[in-house]
This record gives sequence, C-alpha cells and structure tokens, in this order.
Amino acid sequence: MTTSDSAATAFDFAEAMRLYADIARKTSDLLAQSLQKPALGKNPFDDELGIARAFTDAWAKLASDPAALAQQQIKAWQDYTTLWQNTWLAMAGHKPAPVAAPAKGDRRFRHEDWQNKFLFDYLKQSYLIAARQLHGTMAGAQGLDQDQAKKVDFYTRQYIDALAPSNFALTNPEVLHETVKTGGANLLRGLNNLLDDLKRGGGEPLRVKMVDDRAFKLGENIAATPGKVVFQNDMLQLIQYAPVTDKVYQRPLLIVPPWINKFYVLDMRADNSFVRWAVEQGHTVFIVSWVNPDARHAKKTFEDYLTEGTLAAIDATLKASGAEALNLVGFCLGGTLAAATLGYLAAHNSKRVASTTFFATLVDFKRAGELEVFIDEQQVAALEKRMNERGYLEGSEMATTFNMLRANDLIWSFVVNNYLMGREPMAFDLLYWNADSTRMPAAMHSYYLRNMYLKNLLREPGGLTLKDTPIDLSKVKTPLYFVSTIEDHIAPWQSVYAGSRVFGAPVRFVLGGSGHIAGIVNPPSANKYGYWTNDARTEDADAWLAGAAQHAGSWWTDWQAWVEKFAGAKVAARVPGKGKLKALEEAPGSFVRVRVDGTARPAA
Repeated sequence: MTTSDSAATAFDFAEAMRLYADIARKTSDLLAQSLQKPALGKNPFDDELGIARAFTDAWAKLASDPAALAQQQIKAWQDYTTLWQNTWLAMAGHKPAPVAAPAKGDRRFRHEDWQNKFLFDYLKQSYLIAARQLHGTMAGAQGLDQDQAKKVDFYTRQYIDALAPSNFALTNPEVLHETVKTGGANLLRGLNNLLDDLKRGGGEPLRVKMVDDRAFKLGENIAATPGKVVFQNDMLQLIQYAPVTDKVYQRPLLIVPPWINKFYVLDMRADNSFVRWAVEQGHTVFIVSWVNPDARHAKKTFEDYLTEGTLAAIDATLKASGAEALNLVGFCLGGTLAAATLGYLAAHNSKRVASTTFFATLVDFKRAGELEVFIDEQQVAALEKRMNERGYLEGSEMATTFNMLRANDLIWSFVVNNYLMGREPMAFDLLYWNADSTRMPAAMHSYYLRNMYLKNLLREPGGLTLKDTPIDLSKVKTPLYFVSTIEDHIAPWQSVYAGSRVFGAPVRFVLGGSGHIAGIVNPPSANKYGYWTNDARTEDADAWLAGAAQHAGSWWTDWQAWVEKFAGAKVAARVPGKGKLKALEEAPGSFVRVRVDGTARPAA
C-alpha cells in the first residue's frame, strides 16, 4: 500500500466516523422529537381520498370478467417467456430485440449497464413487463365512474413508479458502482441526508430536498430585476421595475401571477426572466407579489382576491404610471382571477384594461388535467376540514400534490440521488422556486375548488357573482392573447383552448412547446421548443392544431408583436417611486421572502 493509499483510507475512515456520529445524533434527536409530539388522533383506516373504495370497485369489476383478466395474464406470461429466452441469447453474446423498452424521455435507465449487462437488462425489462401488465389490467376495469377510473389509473402509476428497480440500492447498477467505489460511504451520506429531511419535515410526511438552496439569494441572483415596491395592502405588494430604455410604451404592463407559487418564476435568472425581457422591449412592468397567507387570512375569499388583488393592483398601476389603461397578463391561477376581473370590469363598462394575455390559464374546467384526481366532493370536504382547523392549506401539501404528478422526475430521482447515491441536490433555479411554496387561505381555496373545478361556473354567464356583480365572460370585448403549452399536465392545452372560446372578444391563440412552466419561461435567446399558430378559430382544439403552422423559437416575440398594438405611443421612461406612488422598499419586496414556516429570507 502506498502512502497516498494510506492517506485516502485514513480520510475515508475519518469521514465514515463523522457520518456515524451525525447519524447517531440525528436519530436520537428524531426519536426524542417523536416521543414529545402528541398523537394526531387520525384513524389510519380512514379513506378520505376514496382510494381504497376506487380500487375495491375496480377489482370487483375485474373479477366479473375473468376472461379479460386471464388474457392480460397470458400476455404477461408470453412476454416473460420471450424475455427469459432473450436473456439466454444475451448470455451467449447475441443482442435480441427488447420485449419491453422504456418510454422516450424515461431517465431512470440511462446508465449503460441497464443495456449492456444482461442481468440488469433482465431486471429492467421484467419490471417494464409487470408495469405494462398491471396498468393494462387496471385500465381494463369496465363500468367505473370517471372519478374512480382516474384515481385507479393515477395511483396505479404511483405504485408502479415506486417499485422501479432503479429506486433500490441492490438493483440499481449506478448505485452499486458508487457503493463499491466509495466503500459504502454513499449509503452513509444518504442515510444522513434522509435524517436531515425527516428533521426538516418536523414529523410530517417525508419532504425530499430537491435543490441546494444555499446557491440562491432573492434579489441577488434570483428575482433580481431592479425595481421598487410602490404599493402594498393586506393581500399583495406591487413591484414597479426600473426602465432600461429612454422611451417606454404609454400603457404599462401589469402581471398577475398565481398565488399558489411565488411570482419570481417570471423573474429567475437574467437570461430567462420574462420580466427583464419585457422591460427591455420598452414596457413599464408591474407585477403582483402575493402575501404568503397564515391564519390571519383564513376568511379571505376569492372576492377579496378580486377586490384587494387585481382591482387594487390595476388602480395602483394606473396611478403610479399616470396612464388611463394598461395591458394585463395573468399566469395560471392568476389568469383565472384575471378572467373574473375582466368579467367584472365588462359589467361596469370599464375601459381600464386595453388587452389581456393568459399564460397557461384554465377558464373552462371541464377537463382540468391530472389535478382532477385530487378534486371531488369527498376529497374537497376532507381538505376543507383540515383547512378550517388551521385557517389555510399548508404549502407542503400543495407541493406534494404537484410533485406526485411527475413522481419519477420530482420524487424518485431525488430519492436515488440524495439517499442512494449520497449526493447533494444540484443548484437549479426552477427547483428552488418549486420548493419555495405558499399557503392557501381556507375560504378562498374552498371557493376556488368548488366553483371552478367541481361546478365549472366561471364559463357560465352569471355563474359567479362577485361584488354583487354577475360575471359573464361573453360580455368581455377586450382583445385577448392565449398561450398554452402542448405538454401541460396542469392546464391541458385543449382545455385552455376551450376556455378561450368563452369570451366575446377577438382572441389570438398560440400553442407553445414543452410544459406548464418550461414552455412559458422560454426566452428567445434559448431558441427552444417552438410554437404553433392558426388564425382559424375552429370549435375543436385538435382541428385547430391540425391546421396550425409551426414556428421555431419562442412565442415571446409573437406576443410582443401582438401586444405592442395595444401599448400606445412611446413616452419618457418612468422611474419607480417618482410618480404618484412613492417607493416603499427595493424589489423583490418583503412578501416574497416569507417562507411557509413563517420565517423570512434576509434581503441580499
């Protein structure tokens, strides 16, 4: 053994001893915390989500058709027989065609050993055959109602994803290589990471760390576009951004983000910030930074979000800019609120909004994407019970729900990375934002779920009444720009398209590439994804796409060409705080710094 080898061994031993000590201490702390924490008193056999009932009904339907069930089993047996034969051929040096292959984009089986080593190839294909057989069997349950069928499909996929061989140390070749390479130090580090996550969760369900949050500082390298907070009330702070051009459009741009997340998804890095880009195009940009609610906001309603939210922000934006009208942008949930706002303004013959743009926004909730699996009468009632106890919906609960929609990417990949490989998660701005969750006020969230998702009343003329005003979107004549994304699983583009047809206004509909966030936050400099346009307004969304022209690059440039028609003439640039509203503090403001635990991130 060389001197360097001895040093390495000594270092590894010392590192292992440190990890053992950390693990022992953290385990002791968690046990003490667990003993001190009162029992929740929740019946573990409660089926408040209706999952057990859905699967019981599904198995009953399957049992009533044994022939179909047998057919699925026979197909699986045939696939396994072929796989066994192919494995013997692979052992003999042949390369037979796979019986089952991962879907395009499935990153779980990227390591070369999944393809080149017959044992791991067998494990991979065996799992994929079982997954295919199980999913096909459950999908074959005839006679379930729509809600039950969605639950069965969704939770079957959750079960399948959890049992992937990539999620276990002894069946993941990359983990085995790392274990041999480090002498098992990766597993010790992984256990240490697991204990850290358990402690951070405070006894709640495991919250896997997804990002190295030490790499980001609000106002410094994220949410860093210069500006000032120029207005504040109980619900929001309004940020006005500093101009970078000598002249700006006369009509300012007001952005209403969803209150389910922090606003800076539209202002992350300098090179992918929609806010910064819009400022560079000559817009005077204002954005709403919503309060992170706590028990004090329990009684805040959807109507309060209209009154103290969009209407207050419109008033403040016009006052600060000196303009008579503005261009409005709503993103996701913020777009739904913006639509309701347009209905309210139309009823009062207000001309304060010259145009409105909707980013990935649902107005028609008839087919509301994968979130529907969590929203039915039984689940909403159970959620209301929990919210009413605290006054709000905990942000971590919302985060878990959204992560489950993409479990392989947003849960299991981090389980493998953090706990099996023993690595720290990478510094990724989008994941930092995703982990910076917010709460939902009980009254508002209940109203939203019941009236939008369950009853789909926003699209109905007079279906909602806000501030004693019936909301009728067919009365809205303001020019509209709708952008959706083709892979959006939260606001499916066909549903967004259907919602765009509810208004009585001229509409430009644009379909971007990628998903709910990446397809929206797609700067021209990236030159990615592309987009589709079609001036025809067909009733059917798929017919619209069939006749659409595809364009390279970002839809942002198409939007700019559209919105500048409603932006007015150029005027002298407006400096935040120099108008009728004075500066209260530097952007990004204090509201955005409040975490779900009630603490605040320090200013940069």
